[in-house]
Amino acid sequence: MSDAYQMTVSLDFPTNRMSGWSAFNTWLRKALDPRIDLKLYREFDEQRRAIIADEVDIIYASPFDASRLVREKGFVPVVRPAGKRYECIVAVPHGDPSRVIEDLQPGCRVVSTDHPDVNMIGMIMLEPADLDLGNVHMVHVDGYPQLAEALLRGDADVGLFLEEVFDELAEPVRALLRPLAQSRINDISHVFLLGPRLRERCEDARRLLLGMADEPDGVDALTELGFTAWETMGQEDTELMIDLMDALKA
Repeated sequence: MSDAYQMTVSLDFPTNRMSGWSAFNTWLRKALDPRIDLKLYREFDEQRRAIIADEVDIIYASPFDASRLVREKGFVPVVRPAGKRYECIVAVPHGDPSRVIEDLQPGCRVVSTDHPDVNMIGMIMLEPADLDLGNVHMVHVDGYPQLAEALLRGDADVGLFLEEVFDELAEPVRALLRPLAQSRINDISHVFLLGPRLRERCEDARRLLLGMADEPDGVDALTELGFTAWETMGQEDTELMIDLMDALKA
């Protein structure tokens, strides 16, 4: 097994934060271990295969992946971004006549990415209109820029966004879209996890990350990620989040 530790990031992060994750990796190499290498995958399935093959040691994980990694792969929760929760937005083109979810009709075209958390929450949000996978036309795209483009081109009627990504769309694009609904679950979030090979470094990592906002280099890296600080995410908090995810799936 390689001496290097591979870090990766959930593919639902805003694309304009890619350089921020590189800066964070540089900071983490200096603060925790110089053998940490960042790898950003292009496709959800490619990242999932790497996780299954035990090629990932550190991950900023979505709630969906955190569930599997903690319970099936022995990953340990360390921290999560302070004040940021995993919320979703159902949006339509600005000129669409719909004003509330209940205005949407069976047969509408729903555009989404391959991110299971957003799709699950988004479809739950469509339930007040009696919409489900059986009476809508799903349009799948590779990423959120393509999702916004599909709505603006008229190739889809409704889009399912991660709220953080929607908020960071270019202003001219965001101005042409209109949220119909925003989730307010509040209890689920991305989680920074360490794998079994780094289990003994979890407390070191937590201490370093919680103090990241107190040093200039740390503040700069956090700012590039759009974060202000990290907050503790312990095993009990993570288990409660996983139970909530399971309840939402049911």
